[in-house]
Amino acid sequence: MCGVVGLVSHSGVNQQIYDALLALQHRGQDSAGIVTWDDDARLNLRKGNGLVRDVFEERHMRRLRGTMGIGHVRYPTAGTSSAAEAQPMYVNAPYGLSLAHNGNLTNSRRLEADVFRAGLRHVNTSSDSEVLLNVFAHELQKIGAHEPTAEHVFAAVAGVHRRCRGAYAVVVIINGRGVVAFRDPHGIRPLGFGVKRTSAGQEVMVASESNAIDILGFDFQRDVLPGEAIYIEPNGEYTTKRCAPPAVATPCIFELVYLAREDSIMDEISVYKARLRMGEKLAKRIQERYPDGNHDIDVVVPIPESSRTSAIPLAYALGVKFREGFVKNRYIGRTFIMPGQTQRTKSVQQKLNAIELEFQGKNVLLVEDSIVRGTTTGEIVRQARRAGARKVFMAVAAPPVRYPNVYGIDMPAAREFVAYGREPEEVAETIGVDWLVYQSLDDLVAAAAEGNPNLKRFDCSVFDGKYITGDIDGDYLEHLSRLRSDEVKQHREAEQGERFADATVIELHNHA
Repeated sequence: MCGVVGLVSHSGVNQQIYDALLALQHRGQDSAGIVTWDDDARLNLRKGNGLVRDVFEERHMRRLRGTMGIGHVRYPTAGTSSAAEAQPMYVNAPYGLSLAHNGNLTNSRRLEADVFRAGLRHVNTSSDSEVLLNVFAHELQKIGAHEPTAEHVFAAVAGVHRRCRGAYAVVVIINGRGVVAFRDPHGIRPLGFGVKRTSAGQEVMVASESNAIDILGFDFQRDVLPGEAIYIEPNGEYTTKRCAPPAVATPCIFELVYLAREDSIMDEISVYKARLRMGEKLAKRIQERYPDGNHDIDVVVPIPESSRTSAIPLAYALGVKFREGFVKNRYIGRTFIMPGQTQRTKSVQQKLNAIELEFQGKNVLLVEDSIVRGTTTGEIVRQARRAGARKVFMAVAAPPVRYPNVYGIDMPAAREFVAYGREPEEVAETIGVDWLVYQSLDDLVAAAAEGNPNLKRFDCSVFDGKYITGDIDGDYLEHLSRLRSDEVKQHREAEQGERFADATVIELHNHA
């Protein structure tokens, strides 16, 4: 997953985009970037590896002049985590385009060959985002308009939809002309927009999550619809249009389980409310297992952060105490995306510390949002036992994760999932709990869909192996498995340590 933001204002956008990226930092901790367009017809770009606060210093912010801009926070999926693949990415024709992308193209290898054959365009990295940028550039260049209008831009977006498969939520700045944002026809990855009216005129912002729009004082308007594009002109006027044939909206349900911030609204669904409902339904699963109420649970303890909201109604429904049993170090990244078992285990030990008073002599129900490899979960269970827990149980707000994600979430090769080829009882034994209860997929979907009855389907591929774009086969999954295995990631990290230095400042002029 990644986070994207685009902004058209009547004053400098650098600080606002920076603040928006801070609000989206949970979506990517590997690299960050901002590009702005100023009145001197100059493109100003700063990007590099690291957190937002580390990539942008005061001297960099002063250079990011302009009233239009886009930003990005990233973590790598099947690509590398080098500074060269940080976004936004740029091509100089037509007009000069800079793009930031959240998602993953499932046909990027074929598209890379296509853009060279059709437009003699060379892709310089392993990033599918650079492929997507060149596809959009080629479609826009085919139109050949000297001064592109909204309809020209929408025609180019329609061309992208015809050629690209997979998940993509995209923002593009067209030098001097405006900002365009669009979403794939299934709406797998989230995107929304908001408006602010000032004395100087209307300002418009697009972002991966509504929380970033709210924090900057914009009035959230709505989600960008699946297959829809929004084109924002420099004066703040905007136009929207559906640029793809109707498809069934199928947003990623894992956004609601884990990825998104709880203060966000996605596809009209409150992330917070959805997680409350997940906890209520999970409590019913435990009550079905122990209909006489003899569950033997003394205390419910969430595993910070995203499981907390589900744990509260679960504890209430079971009639047991809710307690914060772990203190989290907020400066440690998300462990399931880290390469290597040793590094993940060490990070878990640094990330969480148990409060012994909440565990000593008690039967503790730990609540987790999901379990991927089981590394984090197993280490947390061991911490609970070392803190004196008599018994440790586990309730998981999502079903077993058994299939890789191909739409922009860095999940490992299937064989590295703790639930791969195992029944829940075997998973319980592997992670060291006395018993384990998973959410059912039907209950998870119901918890999400209650927030928006118009949504009939979700992308649940990590749970059921059904890939909604219809282009995923065994060969593709095997290729992805090789790219995402721990062994390959560790080798790639070692190579990058030798090849790439710290982030650099890049400043480009427009010659269009």
